[in-house]
Amino acid sequence: MHDVNSDAPTSPGVTPTPPTPPASRVRIDVGAHTDKGRVRENNEDSYVIYRLGRFLEPVSSNIAAEQVPPAAQDVGYLMMVADGLGGHEGGEIASRTALVTSLEFILRSPQWALKFDDPRTRDREIAAMQERSRAYLAGVHETILRQAQQRPELTGMGTTLTGAWSVGLDLFVLHVGDSRAYLMRGSRLRKVTHDHTVAQDYADQGLIAQHEVDRHRMSHVLTRAVGGHGDDVEGDMHHVRLSPGDRLLLCSDGLTDMVSDQEILQVLRSGLPSEKIARTLVELANDHGGKDNVTVVVAGYAVE
Repeated sequence: MHDVNSDAPTSPGVTPTPPTPPASRVRIDVGAHTDKGRVRENNEDSYVIYRLGRFLEPVSSNIAAEQVPPAAQDVGYLMMVADGLGGHEGGEIASRTALVTSLEFILRSPQWALKFDDPRTRDREIAAMQERSRAYLAGVHETILRQAQQRPELTGMGTTLTGAWSVGLDLFVLHVGDSRAYLMRGSRLRKVTHDHTVAQDYADQGLIAQHEVDRHRMSHVLTRAVGGHGDDVEGDMHHVRLSPGDRLLLCSDGLTDMVSDQEILQVLRSGLPSEKIARTLVELANDHGGKDNVTVVVAGYAVE
C-alpha cells in the first residue's frame, strides 16, 4: 500500500485529521474517455462515473423560515475502471459485469457513506464503509465466477477493478489488478495503487529493480483479478486526504503502457477541464501506438 502524502493515513480505522471543509463546499470537475486503441478489434475496458447524494429540502411549514434548517445536500462521487481479460467476448463481459454488479450492490445497500464530518463517529463510519466495499468485491467476484461456470466459453474470464469513492476531501480507492490510480498534487504525480503482477512481485522481493517492472516480460501477468481462477479475491484499500487543487487519475494499462508518467503529469497540469484532459491522454496513447484499449477517468478537486 502506498502513501500518497506523509500525513495521509491509509490504514483502516486510523484517521486522525484536522478540521476540513464540509463536503457541500467541495467541488469536483470530472470527465472520462475510452477507446479501443489502434490494434484491438473491440474495447474490453469499462468505466462508470456516478454522483450519489442525500438532500434535505423544505417544502412547507408553519415555523418561521429562519428557524428551520435550509435546503442542504451531501454528495459523493463513485468512479470505476475495469479492464477485462479472457478473450474477445469474455473480457468485455467480465469488465461490464464487475461494474454493473458493483452498482447493484451499492444501490441495494441500506446505508451510503456520504459524510465523515463528526469526529465522534468518523472512524467507525469509515471502517464500516470499507467493510461494505470488501463485501461488494466478494459478491462481484462470485458473480463473474458463476457466469463463467454457466457458459464454458467464458471459462477463466476476469477483470481488473480500480474504484474510487470521494466524499468531501476523503478519497477511498479499492484496487485489484494492474489498472491504476494516480494523484497529482502540485508538481508531483504519485501512484496510489500497487500493481498485482508477477513482475511487481519480483520487484517487491528484490529480484528486479522497480524501474524494470513496466518493461518486464511478466509485467502483464496478473497475480490477482476479479473473477478468473480462485474462490476468493483480496482488494487493496487506500485512504487519502485530498487537498484543493488535487487531480485524481484512474486508468487502464492501455494508457500507462504507452504514455510516460512525465507526459501524464504534463497533461494533468495543463489546467484544462477534466473531460478534455481525459480525451487528450487517450489521444496521446493512440498517437504512441495504441496497442491496447485505453480508458481514462480524471477528477479535479476544489473548495468554495
